Amino acid sequence: MGSLKRILVLSMMMCLFSAVAFASAFRMGDQGSEVAEIQGQLASLGYDVAADGDFGPATAEAIKSFQNSRGLEADGLVGPSTYSALMGRSMPQVSRSSNYISRRVVAHSMNYLGVPYVFGGTSPSGFDCSGYVRYVFANAGIYLPRTADAQYEVGIPVSRGELVPGDLVFFSTYEYGPSHVGIYLGDSSFINASSSRGVAIDSLNSGYWGSCYIGARRVL
Repeated sequence: MGSLKRILVLSMMMCLFSAVAFASAFRMGDQGSEVAEIQGQLASLGYDVAADGDFGPATAEAIKSFQNSRGLEADGLVGPSTYSALMGRSMPQVSRSSNYISRRVVAHSMNYLGVPYVFGGTSPSGFDCSGYVRYVFANAGIYLPRTADAQYEVGIPVSRGELVPGDLVFFSTYEYGPSHVGIYLGDSSFINASSSRGVAIDSLNSGYWGSCYIGARRVL
């Protein structure tokens, strides 16, 4: 893909991000490093919460208990007042739309488990790795370049320790550089269209994929 087309892709993505309406609270279903920070602070105060970056029922209950202890409305939401009381600083903006899109991407990616691998394939009748990723993201309104190496140039780099569901994970397989791509699901798992199994879930911790892994990008 030429540089002009890549610029157009990035421009469309920036327009999407600029149109996002920012929500006023962290809540159940949110994921990411900021949620993990909240959970870590709760744990340091003695609440039974794992800092896994996934705002689930246990985190909501811990927030309610914390709110009760501070005379705040016990709604289980981490709004500005609760965030300030818990973290000791002002709350950052929370993008509800980007989180919704990432969940939509992950959920939609699972619809094609078992679809066979087809070199050059871009549809549910058969996918190659980048064709599959591009198809899944397009369903959520995010349009990516066609090939794995071009997709590697989109978004921002993410360290392995900061991966969240919806991130793109890249591998150097049949040729040097980013020649294979998948979608991170969480817990070191990712979904991809592999030449041996078609669309399937694999682990970053496996001997093969772990040795081929070269990095990740966040486009959501």
